[in-house]
Amino acid sequence: MRLTDFWENMRETFGEEYASSVAQDQVLPELDGRSVNEALRDTDAKEVWMAVCRAYGDRVPARIRR
Repeated sequence: MRLTDFWENMRETFGEEYASSVAQDQVLPELDGRSVNEALRDTDAKEVWMAVCRAYGDRVPARIRR
């Protein structure tokens, strides 16, 4: 997954402004207690996206939960 695709998915899921807030502030246990932004520094974007999908479940539109 390209980073641009990751951010498109985040914006579609959370909205233009809230997506960056989620990425900065939300710490996910599945990402070893790191925020999305921290995890993106050294983890594949697809792996981070899948962790977001699992954490937010039905909030993520089904067609982009991949």
